[in-house]
Amino acid sequence: MDYVIVGAGPAGVIAAETLRHCDRDGRITLIGGETEAPYSRMALPYLLAENVGEAGTHLRHGTGHFEKLGIELRQATVTGVAPAAKTVNLGDGGSLAYDKLLIATGSHTTRPPIPGMDLAGIENCWTLADGRRIAEKAAAGSDVVLMGAGFIGCIVLEALAARGVNLTVVEMAERMLPRMMDDTGGEMIKRWCGSKGVKVLTGTAIEAITEAQGGRLALSMGGAGPLQADLVVCATGVRPNTAFLDGSGVATDIGILVDSGLCTSVPDIYAAGDVAQGPDFSTGKQEIHAIQPTASEHGRIAARNMAGKGTNFRGSLSMNVLNTLGLVSSSFGLWMGVEGGEGATAVDEAGFKYLRLEFDDDILVGALALGLTQHVGVVRGLIQTGVRLGPWKARLLGDPHRVMEAYLECTQGTTVTRV
Repeated sequence: MDYVIVGAGPAGVIAAETLRHCDRDGRITLIGGETEAPYSRMALPYLLAENVGEAGTHLRHGTGHFEKLGIELRQATVTGVAPAAKTVNLGDGGSLAYDKLLIATGSHTTRPPIPGMDLAGIENCWTLADGRRIAEKAAAGSDVVLMGAGFIGCIVLEALAARGVNLTVVEMAERMLPRMMDDTGGEMIKRWCGSKGVKVLTGTAIEAITEAQGGRLALSMGGAGPLQADLVVCATGVRPNTAFLDGSGVATDIGILVDSGLCTSVPDIYAAGDVAQGPDFSTGKQEIHAIQPTASEHGRIAARNMAGKGTNFRGSLSMNVLNTLGLVSSSFGLWMGVEGGEGATAVDEAGFKYLRLEFDDDILVGALALGLTQHVGVVRGLIQTGVRLGPWKARLLGDPHRVMEAYLECTQGTTVTRV
């Protein structure tokens, strides 16, 4: 059996290893589009913050890891897929035959159509090469503008702040983390950043970037005065890498549409990771959840199905946990609530603590938390088990902080006596 995996990120690497565990004799080829060893993009901020060296970003350590498993790691660009011939087309003009194919090509960064976005000194933070360029330019005391305060942007924010730069964050939406936090949470994180010396401009659009004296960049903005910077880091969004599938017959929407076995619309072709638009745990719809835990689970399950060991994917839970300059925030599931549902909140503005729970009937379906790390595991557990809370729903509506007690009684049968 010839297995080909396109993409050497977490989904691809775990898929290759799982295939070898399931099939000791099959030929496995793992194709990466970069000259680097397989690495995690989520480790790049730790590299920028100088918490790890480049080796610390690698997904696997030690010499000959893939060779020992009989996995061929190949650097190449895949330009197309020909299902009728069961081949993938390579950028050098060659091709590679497969019996089972996994597409784990991840995403690429996007930049807004702003004049001047192609100037030198404007960087993304998506590849190791990007990280090296940013590290060279983001010296302590330099003026840096970060475009975007979404999940990726806030991870980069943490790394840039650790380098001692003068940091300004510009976000078009009216709040930070607009897809992860409500108005209360987003505003609380903004105040926290301000208290740590990071200026955050929400509801602000950069309209143009031009060259300024001394090799600096000048930013014109709607709703705020002009800015100058030594470096601009763009974190305004990503898109799945699907263009090479044109004409292949593989069905796509935002990403590659997959079923509960991570199989695409074309037999023997699977997809996993940030490129895969698969079942959502909360809604049953096909969604993209671009987080490393989902990519890892996708890779494992897709590989098992490729090897003939039927395994269903229950669906990925929308889940984000973020540390922003020491303030931990998390969101789970349908944190914005559902039609006809009820919710409860507990807010401590001065202490930067916030908890929001959302219910559908007596089932917890979503939650937000800031500054409350003890709630992360139990909230996730209650949502993913879908356990009925019964009388505990009313108690949580009165005091959301009792979620640990609810979890222990409803899932473990353990009653907690309050002192």
